[in-house]
Amino acid sequence: MTNQPPFSRRGAALPTLPKGDVLGTYETYQEALLIVDKLARADFEVSQLAIIGNDLKTVERVTGKLTYGRAAAAGAASGAWFGLFAGILFFIISAAPNVGFVLAAILIGAGFGMLFGVATYAINRRRRDFTSTHQVIASNYQVIAPSTQIARAQELLGRPDA
Repeated sequence: MTNQPPFSRRGAALPTLPKGDVLGTYETYQEALLIVDKLARADFEVSQLAIIGNDLKTVERVTGKLTYGRAAAAGAASGAWFGLFAGILFFIISAAPNVGFVLAAILIGAGFGMLFGVATYAINRRRRDFTSTHQVIASNYQVIAPSTQIARAQELLGRPDA
């Protein structure tokens, strides 16, 4: 007999789609949330509901042109955060705590971050000269309810006071 480690994924159930009937199809996630919220206020057992996003798409929104200045600023900002973290740790474990440790760590972190940001941009230049954000969005959202509860959910949604 073997003992499984406590965080092992072996034997874990694979994700499956929720079972039930479609209560409604909505264009935005907010609309689907409003339906679930309305049912929650009407004392419906919302733990039985699911919101499913259909036709997932990855959207990359270009936020601007990447330049040496932007690369330096972004590197300095991330380096400053790391410096703040290191400075606070140094402040806590130091025999003679001094706020100067934190400020020095922030400045050193920002300096190294700026250097690494500019160096990375110089190496990768002309491959990707823009900044962007990524999102995964769905074309529509369906609220799914168990087959045994669909009639009650529809009745509660039909009431104007719910």
